[in-house]
Amino acid sequence: RLTASTQNIPHFYLTVEIEMDNVLALRKQINASVAETAKVSVNDIIVKASAMALVKHPWVNASFQDKTVRFYEDADISIAVAIEDGLITPVVRAANKKGILAISAEIKELAGRAKAKKLQPEEYTGGTFSISNLGMFGIEQFTAIINPPEAAIIAVGGASEKAVVRNGEIVVRSMMNVTMSCDHRVVDGATGAKFLQTFKEMLETPAMMLL
Repeated sequence: RLTASTQNIPHFYLTVEIEMDNVLALRKQINASVAETAKVSVNDIIVKASAMALVKHPWVNASFQDKTVRFYEDADISIAVAIEDGLITPVVRAANKKGILAISAEIKELAGRAKAKKLQPEEYTGGTFSISNLGMFGIEQFTAIINPPEAAIIAVGGASEKAVVRNGEIVVRSMMNVTMSCDHRVVDGATGAKFLQTFKEMLETPAMMLL
């Protein structure tokens, strides 16, 4: 399927750098008030932000089907999970309607069953958008292959402290690179850029996910 994706889907790529200090602060606040088993990851917050951004940009939450484009009401997020003999993408259904704690719990449960090879086919198919995160392996930036019939996937690198300029002064911030692979039959450059702009705003100002 991924070979067919690279051969038949006109990929193009957009990269954005995101300041993650507010997400790290939010994660710290959440984890300070929940049990050890309920603690959330940065990736859980990324899933929520992507779902909320997809609601605002329906052309990214869509798929190309022969001569038509199909739009989806909810953001069903496919999460790339490494297992012993390859890769599988369990799906968080309607992530736009779930809180961060609920998303976190569902990802833990799905990932655990994925590694135990206990997922049912309907649990790893039918997503509308994918996230591949290699930041925990020290990867700063990469590009991912679109998982058809989805129209886009984001490749998430690790957040690291960097010197950046803010208001004319050099300060240290945690910065993260995200590259989106887009199916040009559905998502054009401006549409992809606007989605990433919203996604970036939601991570840099997490309260935007509530609007």
